[in-house]
Amino acid sequence: MIQKQITTSLMLFLGVCLAVFGQEEGQDDIGTETVTVTKAYTPTISDAFKIKSVPLFNDSIALQKKDITYSINSVPVASTFTPAKGQASRVKKTPPPVLYNSYASAGGGNPANLMAKFYTSRTIDRESGFTLGLDHNSTRGDIDGVVLDNIYSDTELEAAYKKRDRDLDWGVDLGVQHQLYNWYGLPVGVFDEATVNAIDERQNYYMAEVSGHVNLEDSFFQNASLEYRRFWDAIKSGENRAVFKTGFEFPLNEESLGINAKVDYVNGSFENADVNNTANLNGINYSQFQVGINPSLTMFRDDLSLNLGVNLVYGLDTERSDSNFYIYPAVTASYRLLEEVAIVYGGVEGELRQNSYYGFVEDNPFVSPTLTIVPTDRQYDAYLGLRGQLLPNLSYNIKGSYTAENRRPLFTLNPQNTFRTDEKGYYYGNSFEVFYDDIKTIGIFGELNVDVNRNFSLGINAEVYDYDTETDNPAWNLPNLQGSLFLDYQIGEKWYMGANLFYVGEREDFATVAVENVEPSDFPATIITLDSFFDANAHVGHRLNDQLSVFVRAANIANNNYQRWANFPVQGFQILGGATYKFDF
Repeated sequence: MIQKQITTSLMLFLGVCLAVFGQEEGQDDIGTETVTVTKAYTPTISDAFKIKSVPLFNDSIALQKKDITYSINSVPVASTFTPAKGQASRVKKTPPPVLYNSYASAGGGNPANLMAKFYTSRTIDRESGFTLGLDHNSTRGDIDGVVLDNIYSDTELEAAYKKRDRDLDWGVDLGVQHQLYNWYGLPVGVFDEATVNAIDERQNYYMAEVSGHVNLEDSFFQNASLEYRRFWDAIKSGENRAVFKTGFEFPLNEESLGINAKVDYVNGSFENADVNNTANLNGINYSQFQVGINPSLTMFRDDLSLNLGVNLVYGLDTERSDSNFYIYPAVTASYRLLEEVAIVYGGVEGELRQNSYYGFVEDNPFVSPTLTIVPTDRQYDAYLGLRGQLLPNLSYNIKGSYTAENRRPLFTLNPQNTFRTDEKGYYYGNSFEVFYDDIKTIGIFGELNVDVNRNFSLGINAEVYDYDTETDNPAWNLPNLQGSLFLDYQIGEKWYMGANLFYVGEREDFATVAVENVEPSDFPATIITLDSFFDANAHVGHRLNDQLSVFVRAANIANNNYQRWANFPVQGFQILGGATYKFDF
């Protein structure tokens, strides 16, 4: 319809145009006429024509949609395929070692050497438990050139109970010990056979001790401990010692104030007089009491650690009613120069060291039961050192020191005193006394430790000393040079081995002969120079399984009958084999 209207309009427009052109062609001039427009042109827009209804189609070829119905016909298909589940790869773990709470070890060797050990650790509950240990070593001696009996035995039994709470732990320890030694160090070629056969050279030592401790965390009160020990021998010598220690700590901003206190009391008696006396008339009694307090201020500043303190001690000799008050320095410091590579450390410290019969026997079991017991006044020990790690598996430590001590104990041979008729034969120049001297010591110490890997470690150290004594005598039985080397090697999972070697330089002692009505300082004396010695020991073991292993130990491999103490040669080459069994008890 619209198309028809458009076509009609176009035809009319063309017709008008043709008529105009026809007039122009037929008339050259139709005249001039003036037209005046009196109204402006205002165009309008007609309303759009909209279809009011949707036209209907009546097409004969239009198709009607038909409804379609369909269904699925499932057909079962036989299949044996099963998809595999994916699993992440796992790192192979090394099974943790089986831990047992007990073990027993036993062995034997030449010359009639025996050893036995037993240890067990039992847990009572999550917070408490106890341990029990037994250790025995003995030998029948058989030292070349020794005419007296030289058997040796050492048996020790220890038990401990410990309990730990969240902020508190405490425990009790018990221990008993028996040691058997012989004064077998007779001077060679001095006494006849009849005199030698009449000597009773055996000595027995006994010890029993009990101690307790308590430690607290997050408290001004830090710890406390109390120890009591009874020590006696087969010749009616006896000693009691009690030591109480406690400590407090108070934080002060970035510093901390610590206060440690100590009470130390020792008393004892010897049935017999000093061997320098030709007559055994009176015994020896001793009693020493100490009270000390050690306040200190600890500061940490980046790489610097500083401890400023003082050690105040009151000492009382209750047997002689003599007392003294001592003031000792207690200053230590360390500074990291190059992280862990180089750490400088130093200090100046002093103490009133309590000496005891038990301590002297631990150092030299061949002392006579006729000793003078007094404390050592260690005025100061000034030292400066450098330590660190040159490599992750190589550490070192170098230290120089200067020490001043009054009444430092030195071991010297007792005189040959044939005027004595004591119960035991320790007065034939075959035992040692304690000689006190004032000594200033310059020392240099160095050590290297190498951990090649988890299975191999090696260490070596050496010490050099120079002694200046008040009496101008040598520092009796103190070496100027000593050193040691040790190594441990785990050979695979089954085999292991280790070795230790040590060297001790020359020492000096003197032998005297007692003379009636003569002062001991005027006894005829002979200087003895003890040769330096080198000793090597080694062991190897094989683990048969997780519980059973066997071992072999060798001592004094060089078979050198050196003298650790004058007139007391040691056993030669010794070898011992045994087994260790672990179990749950």
